[in-house]
Amino acid sequence: MYRPSHFTEDRIEVLAALVREHPFATLVSLADDGLIATHLPLLWDLDRTPYGTLRGHFARPNPHARITTSPVDALAVFVGPNAYISPSWYPSKAEHGKVVPTWNYAAVHAYGTLRLIDDVEWLRALITRLTEREEATFPNPWRPTDAPEAFLDAVLRGIVGVEIEIARLEGKWKLGQNRPEADQDGVIDGLAARGDAGSAALAALARAHRDERRRG
Repeated sequence: MYRPSHFTEDRIEVLAALVREHPFATLVSLADDGLIATHLPLLWDLDRTPYGTLRGHFARPNPHARITTSPVDALAVFVGPNAYISPSWYPSKAEHGKVVPTWNYAAVHAYGTLRLIDDVEWLRALITRLTEREEATFPNPWRPTDAPEAFLDAVLRGIVGVEIEIARLEGKWKLGQNRPEADQDGVIDGLAARGDAGSAALAALARAHRDERRRG
C-alpha cells in the first residue's frame, strides 16, 4: 500500500479498533490458477504472534476453500470510513484556487499465511463467536443453538475454516493531514454537513485524529 509518511498509521491498537468497527474484509490469495478474492467477516485475535490471527470461514464450493496448497500467502483488506472530498470545502480555494478533489479514507492491510481448517467443532466455536459479536446489540440475540441441531450440523459441513497468521500490518489514515489546518477544518465541516452516515463517520474520525495531533 502506498503510504506517504503523513498518512501512515502503525499503532496496533488503532488498527485493531478500525477492524473491530469494520470487520468485513476482502481477502486476496494466489491460487493455482491465479489471484482469487473473497469478501467475508473476520475475527482478529491478538494471540500467538505479535500481530495476532484472523479467523473466518468460506463456503465449501468457494475456490478459496479449495486451494490445493495450504498454507499460502494472503492479504486481508479492511476499509473504514471513506468519502469524496470537494475542493470547495478548502478555504485555500478562495486564496489561490490551486485545489482539486480527492477521496479520504482509513484502511488496514494485514499480510500473512492462510491456512484452511476442516474441523466441525472449530467451525462451531467460530460461528458462535461471530454470531455473538454481531447479535450483541439485538434485544433478543439469535444463537446457533436456536437452530435445529441436524440443520446446523449440515450448515457446518458446508463451510471450511480459515486462519491467517498476520506477519505484517499496514495502516493508512488519509484524512487531509498534508493540508493546512484551515483546510482540514473545512473538510470536517463539509463532511458533517452532508448528512449521510459515511460522511459523518469520516468527519468524526478526522476530527478525533486532528484533535489528537493538536494535543501533541
